[in-house]
This record gives sequence, structure tokens and C-alpha cells, in this order.
Amino acid sequence: MGSWSTVTLTTDVKAGANTVRATATTSAGGPNVDHLSVDTGGPVASTPAAVNGQLRVCGTKLCNQYGKPIQLRGMSSHGTQWYGQCLTGGSLNALATDWNADVLRVSTYVQEDGYETDPRRFTDLAHSLIDQATARGMYVIVDWHMLSPGDPHHNLAMARTFFTEIAQRHNTKTNLLYEIANEPSGVSWSRIKSYAEQLIPVIRQHDPETPVLVGTRAWSSFGVSEGSDESEVVNSPVAAANIMYTFHFYAASHREEYLNTLSRAADRLPVFVTEFGTQNYAGEDADDFAMAQRYLDLMASKKISWVNWNFSDDHRSGAVFKTGTCANNGPWTGTSSLKPAGVWVRDRIRTPDSFPTG
Repeated sequence: MGSWSTVTLTTDVKAGANTVRATATTSAGGPNVDHLSVDTGGPVASTPAAVNGQLRVCGTKLCNQYGKPIQLRGMSSHGTQWYGQCLTGGSLNALATDWNADVLRVSTYVQEDGYETDPRRFTDLAHSLIDQATARGMYVIVDWHMLSPGDPHHNLAMARTFFTEIAQRHNTKTNLLYEIANEPSGVSWSRIKSYAEQLIPVIRQHDPETPVLVGTRAWSSFGVSEGSDESEVVNSPVAAANIMYTFHFYAASHREEYLNTLSRAADRLPVFVTEFGTQNYAGEDADDFAMAQRYLDLMASKKISWVNWNFSDDHRSGAVFKTGTCANNGPWTGTSSLKPAGVWVRDRIRTPDSFPTG
């Protein structure tokens, strides 16, 4: 009676069909093979960017490469001039694989010690974070975080320079979205619209495919915070294709009027919630998880993509990490380093995506 042994061999295989052949290499002949099993290591989970590919706006929805409406869910960085230390290999790994985030918003402030102080440094930092998020299979919102002054025209020349370089460098990627004006305020919708209609063609010269996200009046509230509503955008949309309009809310401050505006606007316009919090409009004080959940339920029902503010250890309640986490380089996974808002939003990002492909 012969003796049997199990031998394991590891080899690289190419995509598609492969042929496995046992060939004798000695004069004694080859083995008497009783059984052959092939272990490919199990299915590899496809990333959000790999599954959905190039996004485009179809009607009022954000659609994937199959033309199917999808909802992305993820996190926004804080200003990279202050909290770049919170965006490390370890934290981005956690965001992609522990949080299961679909999208990272990279917030390049223009003022407040941001881009205008050192355009080269902050553009290179944006390049690096785009590449790091791409390597982890996430989508990236390139956020031109203009806040004060509230007129986006103040920064138009710098925006042209910044987005020209970003679009030239990354135009072959299929996982980007360009957010061209974070929170306009104190100016009319027509003023914001004219800014968008001047900047979008600059981007399109180099990148004709990537969706562009346009800020709306009154801190991206569709004008509600300055006594208006979405009708001004519905009646006078930006003259450009493949664009969406942004809406921001903070659940403890922004109640029924804001929720109803979001609901109405999303039935008429393509809307992306590029910033929200469970606290007040300053991103601090008590969390209102019940009101925030009403927003999330609405956004799920209408497939409105969303990004939470923010992925840092700022002292405010809206920063997901406890103060000191970034200086200590984590821990990034699990919930031990998270504030209550961080635990809450991580739990909601982690729920399975529904990305239709057929």
C-alpha cells in the first residue's frame, strides 16, 4: 500500500482561463495525482470605485457606469492645513476597510491659512490624498473650500489655476468629483451661477467626464438660510451638463424647513449632500441623532449621496475622533477612539451598499 502526502504550490495566474498541467521532470515519472484543488483565496471584495466606475449625472440622480442610480456615503476631511495629520495611511485604510466608506471629501481651504498662503503645498497635498484614496478604491470629492469671503468670484483666478492642474493630473481617473465652491454666502444665486459658468469650462478643457458639484446660496442651503429656496436654481440652472448642486445641513440647527427643501429640490435637481453634521451649524454642542436619522432616511429613499463632517480629532463634537487621536496615530479602527457622533456615523456608513450593476 503506497503512502500519500499533500503538497501545496503557490503560483501567480493571469486573469481569465488558466491551464494546470502535471508534467514529469525526472526519469522516474510524475506523481500519481489522486486529487487536485485550487484555492484562489476566496472572492476579492470589489471596491466602490471599481464596481461603479465613471460616474455621471442622469436626470436628477448620480449614476454609475451601468447607468444605474447610486448613493455614495462617506466622510469629509477637515481643513488639510490644520488636520493633515489625521489623513494617514492607517486612517485612510480604516476609512476604506473598517468604515467601508465609498467616498472621501478632501477639503482644501482657500483662506484661513489654506491654499492662498502656499498654492504649491496645498495642491501637492490634494494630489497625494487623491492618489491615496484612489489606491483604496474610494471616490474623491475635490473640495475647493471657500467660506469667507462668501463670494466665490473672490477666488476665481486661484480656482482656475487649482482645478486646471487637478484636472490635467487626474483626468484619466474615474473616481473623482469636483466641488467648485463649498459654501457661498451673502451673494445672489445669479452671482454663484456666473462663477460656475466661468469655471466649469476651464475644467472641461482637461476633463470632460467628471461630475462637477456646484455650491448653492446661503452656505449651500439652496438659499434657505437667507430667506429663499430651491426655486431660484430650478428656474435658472447652471448652463452646463453633468453637474449636481450641493446641500449642507446640521441636524440640531436645521429643522423641518431645511429637510423639506432637500426633499423638494431632489425631485427637481441633481443634489449631493457634501457636508452634514448631527450637531448645530458650527459642528459643535449636542448631537441630534433623531433629526439626523430623518435626513438619512430621506436621502436613502431618494438616493442622495452624502458626506459627513468631519474626519478629524478637532475638539468639537462633530469631529469623529477623540482629541489627541491623530497625534497618537490612532487607533483608527473600531470605536475606542471615536466620539458619539463618530460611532453613529461609522455605523451608518458601514451598512452594505446597494450598487446595481445589471
